Amino acid sequence: MAAKRLILLAALLGLCCLGYMTLGARGSWSFILPFRGTKLAALLIVGAAISTATVLFQTLTTNRILTPSIMGFDALYMLILVVAVFFLGGQGYIQLPAELVFLVNVIAMTGAALLLFGTLLGSAQGDLMRMILTGIIFGTLFRSLSSFLTRMIDPNEFTFIQVGSFAQFNRVNTDLLTIGGGLLLLTLGLVWRMRARLDVIALGRDAAVGLGVDHRVEQIKILILISVLISVSTALVGPVAFLGLLVVSLAHLITPSARHAVILPSAALIAAITLIGGQAVLERVFKLTTPLSAVIDLFGGALFLFLLLRGTRK
Repeated sequence: MAAKRLILLAALLGLCCLGYMTLGARGSWSFILPFRGTKLAALLIVGAAISTATVLFQTLTTNRILTPSIMGFDALYMLILVVAVFFLGGQGYIQLPAELVFLVNVIAMTGAALLLFGTLLGSAQGDLMRMILTGIIFGTLFRSLSSFLTRMIDPNEFTFIQVGSFAQFNRVNTDLLTIGGGLLLLTLGLVWRMRARLDVIALGRDAAVGLGVDHRVEQIKILILISVLISVSTALVGPVAFLGLLVVSLAHLITPSARHAVILPSAALIAAITLIGGQAVLERVFKLTTPLSAVIDLFGGALFLFLLLRGTRK
């Protein structure tokens, strides 16, 4: 049953890709195909990165409400960006190679994530409300520091930060497409090799340790993979708060399974369908009058409140 549903999702994704590439196409195909193909590749990368990072984080926390964005990963990435612009200046920042900036961000974010969230997961494991509140506090702290530094930055340089503060699916950073795609493939390969251990980790810390899994080591590995995935997606389109929660919840609904061999591809397919299908409709039908990120955050935020309220009432 799960295999058939995955095949149907893959077929639907194929139709979305075809529609995105061909609907409203006017002019030379030699220009249209590379132009739209680049954006299509970026949306596929972002969808796979965000969905996989969310599945990993929910497995690590053994909770289907928490996501890296809710816990402050995106805010941490933006803080690193603001600090870079603050010390280097806007012109100095844009003159740096995009690949170098991206790799530095990945390294800094991974180190900070291990220091902050590794400690948090170890001390608050199993305490849902404490983890949510701590994650919100971290996110608020990072955003407050970013806001404080932006007030001290020259207004002309603030535009460099403002551009990166919002998800823009119609404008992607194509300079990082190759390195982002390469990192994504490498990370997905490592995650796929870990799928059996992830099934065990999802049972909880005590059960995983009892079955012979070194939970602390696996936690560090998963946090590193999450940091890389979030860095890839944020560098390409900007921060997206609730996409991961939305698509992973739909994956559990459409392909109900405890096996990561099912949930991981299901979530990635649904994320790609959401991004590509949604962007095609908003670009071709609504003429970009509404950004896709606003629609995703609306439905994702409502879903988060619903899941949170349902969990507190049990």
